[in-house]
Amino acid sequence: MEVIKVEGGHPLGGEVTVEGAKNSALKLMAATLMAPGVTTLTNVPNIADVHVMGKVLKYMGAKIDVLGVHTLKIDTSEVDKWETPYHLVAQMRASTAVLGPLLSRFGKAIVAMPGGCNIGARKIDMHILGLEALGVKFDIDHGNIHATTPNGLNGTVVTLDFASVGATENLMMASVHAKGITTIDNAAREPEIVDLANLLNEMGAKVRGAGSPVIEVEGVSEDLHPVEHRVVGDRIEAGTFVAMAGLAGGPVTVKGFEPVHLGLVLKKFELMGLNIVRGPHQCTVSRKGSIHSIDIQTLPFPGFPTDMQAQTMCLLAQGDSSCVITENVFENRFMFASELQRMGADIRIEGHHAIVHGVQKFSGAEVKSPDLRGGAALVMAGLVADGVTTVSDIHHIDRGYERFVQKLTGLGAKVERVEVPDPEIVD
Repeated sequence: MEVIKVEGGHPLGGEVTVEGAKNSALKLMAATLMAPGVTTLTNVPNIADVHVMGKVLKYMGAKIDVLGVHTLKIDTSEVDKWETPYHLVAQMRASTAVLGPLLSRFGKAIVAMPGGCNIGARKIDMHILGLEALGVKFDIDHGNIHATTPNGLNGTVVTLDFASVGATENLMMASVHAKGITTIDNAAREPEIVDLANLLNEMGAKVRGAGSPVIEVEGVSEDLHPVEHRVVGDRIEAGTFVAMAGLAGGPVTVKGFEPVHLGLVLKKFELMGLNIVRGPHQCTVSRKGSIHSIDIQTLPFPGFPTDMQAQTMCLLAQGDSSCVITENVFENRFMFASELQRMGADIRIEGHHAIVHGVQKFSGAEVKSPDLRGGAALVMAGLVADGVTTVSDIHHIDRGYERFVQKLTGLGAKVERVEVPDPEIVD
């Protein structure tokens, strides 16, 4: 069993470059199913989730060549299956992103119910309701979603109950060949949605309004064609290093992303006392005074992202006062708090609110990564804790951060991956 050991008290400084966005790359990989031929994706992060999505595509008949570390050539010309196996989907809920592309290309799909981080119900009801409005018929049998289009796909107006990223993406992709115009109302507005729309348009689709609450997709009769596309920079990885620099003091320059994609996060961090200088595709972060306690509530983009909630809680746990963090997106996103409490944080959970009382220091401890972002935040806490912090279950971190330990080491942190005996199999 591998763990990450962090020795606290070493300041961070220097430069770090983030990879392409995990949440964009996975959906772009799925979208290659819609354009038979060889699509080249660059700036693809070399992380566990990308490897899983690659296995999903290969299972369906795609061929993937890896050029260098971050470039994928994906040949979908011989894809002849429209089913995803549970053993892969169970590892990553984003595997359901193939539902829309398969319906668009084949008019049918069989997709296992999703897995991934245990951070909430993640029901796909909105995907199903939206696609039903386009003419998709569903039958859920033995844990699999069977989707068919007996009368083809027809454009219509779909209003989402919640600005779901996954539902918006599946509807965008499924409606590319639908007859007429599909209007997605209350659509998700994340930068990753815009990235997907750009790819689809480059392939020959007609998507308008991505990045706004209303997206229109005009159906096209021609097949989409393969292209070359660069994945947008990962704003959440960038935000994680910004938060780490803010906690440890900096200065750290974070490169490879668009600061506007972290607009509200950076504004909130500045209110907390971080000094942030924005530049083209980068920002520089430092802090000299105390961390100011402010209230945070997570909301869909352009609100405060739920994927930055744990890292922000870590910062606020050393704030100069008390504050409330409200989680509006995922009901289980506070599992991280109990692990941070082991390190001395003063946090009380009441429903979807966390009341955080700032403490002066953390103490190194053995903690478990509860999910992807919570795991990164526990390593972050270890950077300023007394003694050594040991973070286990780091497979969660590997799902979304490439060369995480190496990047921290490059900034001056004393952190390493080590193998230890698995306590569950030791007598």
